[in-house]
Amino acid sequence: MHIPDGYIPLWQCAIYYIIAIVAVAYSLKWSARNLTERNIPLFAVLAAGIFAVMSFNVPIPWGTSGHMVGAALVAIVFASPWAAILLISIVLLLQALIFGDGGITALGANILNMGILGGFVGYYTFKALVKYNKPIAIFLAGWLSIFLAAILCAIELALAGKFPINLGLTFMGLFHAVIGIIEGVLTLIVILAIERIRPDLIVWKKAPEEAATE
Repeated sequence: MHIPDGYIPLWQCAIYYIIAIVAVAYSLKWSARNLTERNIPLFAVLAAGIFAVMSFNVPIPWGTSGHMVGAALVAIVFASPWAAILLISIVLLLQALIFGDGGITALGANILNMGILGGFVGYYTFKALVKYNKPIAIFLAGWLSIFLAAILCAIELALAGKFPINLGLTFMGLFHAVIGIIEGVLTLIVILAIERIRPDLIVWKKAPEEAATE
């Protein structure tokens, strides 16, 4: 899902960068209020794990790739999509600078797709469904976050003239519908493991007055 340099016109990249910069600025405000000595280690561990899983790319026709993301996982654990935006942005920046995985000019688009859309879709899907069934809510949050991020990526590349929209949606959608199953299962496993071992670190389990501000 990492878009390389040269695949999106610079004027489109500028629009995505503006959106990403605004979102990252808000996520930094969130971190100043909510990241503490107690939960920073968990944030760092999740960042390292997500960096690793995002490095396993499955090539998809016309220049992009499929892989897991983890935005829903972070958003649910920290009860805020801003946490996901911050963490995914850091990971994407490091991947682009160090490994050339995703372009610098396309960084704004990649943050928009995986961090912003993935974080908000994942968190609010979970929030809407958790009162009915927690495991299903977690799984669907993970699946939907990556599936819709892939669809948005396909739309961006189609707008850039890289492929017909129907082929882009078909290939990106099909690949990530399958990858999303793995994403949903892993999101569920990790969250249930953290909940069992360190339930005090799961922000959404706390009473409203104790929970971190979104």
